[in-house]
Amino acid sequence: MPLDDLPRAEFAFPGPLRDRLVAAILAGAKTSTTALLLGYEREGEPLPRAGQRSAVVDSTEQPVAVIELTDVRVVRLADVDLQHALDEGEGDESVAQWRTGHEEFWHSPQTRAELGDPDFTVDDDTLVVTKRFRLVSLVDPATGAETPVNL
Repeated sequence: MPLDDLPRAEFAFPGPLRDRLVAAILAGAKTSTTALLLGYEREGEPLPRAGQRSAVVDSTEQPVAVIELTDVRVVRLADVDLQHALDEGEGDESVAQWRTGHEEFWHSPQTRAELGDPDFTVDDDTLVVTKRFRLVSLVDPATGAETPVNL
């Protein structure tokens, strides 16, 4: 599928956090991510599925890589396991550390505004979408040329 036809994979909001997450993807350190099920429901978006490819965009909204989902699950926040947390590539060493960082993001004014709920909070029973992926190719932002990777 041509790069322009792929759905966009946006990690966090544009800025320093997105830049760190994209760098971790490009380095092969980030191979999983987590999203709120509520976000899909509010947008009327279908859940992603294994085999789906997406163009990872940087903070300037330029495609920099293509990833392919290898596993998608809906789980309670309390059921996210250590391997998933480690594979998010953010340096967390425990599920508790991972959860603290994610709660901080999900409770941020930006996320709450995007959800349309200024008082939104998560708890153990909040449903999240855990996604595993593999890096398929790197994209030259200047030319759009893809270079396959084998990590």
